[in-house]
Amino acid sequence: MSGYVLHDYYRSSASYRVRIALNLKGVDYRRHDVSLLDGSQRSPEHLARSAQGFVPVLELPGGRMLTQSLAIIDWLDAAHPELRLTPADPLLRADGMARALMIACDIHPLNNLRVLKRLKYQFDADDEGRNDWYRHWVAEGLAPLEAMAGNGRFLGGDAPDVSDVCLVPQLFNARRFDLDLSPYPRLTSIEAAMLAIPAVSAAHPDAVA
Repeated sequence: MSGYVLHDYYRSSASYRVRIALNLKGVDYRRHDVSLLDGSQRSPEHLARSAQGFVPVLELPGGRMLTQSLAIIDWLDAAHPELRLTPADPLLRADGMARALMIACDIHPLNNLRVLKRLKYQFDADDEGRNDWYRHWVAEGLAPLEAMAGNGRFLGGDAPDVSDVCLVPQLFNARRFDLDLSPYPRLTSIEAAMLAIPAVSAAHPDAVA
């Protein structure tokens, strides 16, 4: 066993990304659930792991804590280089990171739990209003990503890269909010190819809940 502990929440997109990366690399780890619904992320115990009070946090042997999903994945590529997710080639790396950041920075922050809660409490948005907000921003982000998807099996080409790792959780959440995914045939085809990989399907929220 590696001695790694992943502090995560099963339905967190960022946590889901890191589970996929760990599984694809065959890295052993133990999960510790931090419930975002009951506020466990704001507990003193978790704030000692992450000053932001976010998940995931990857705890290394000796107690070192790594935060932010893309930073964790980048560290995993350095520490466990088998099946690189951020390509070594500078141009391919830039392309993969651009796609990943479209999801992680341009889509996800606008539809995560704390933003949806703020819409309710500050602007009195009802459930349908918040769902419309969610669907709007996800669709805004997926449309250009669909246009950028090439003809390979994955966004990364013949093998998954960091953008594929980000795509799967985003589409999972899109379905939870009833977003019509029919305008994104390339993305859903890539998602299906990813989920056909046992290491990826084992990271699914339904598999770890």
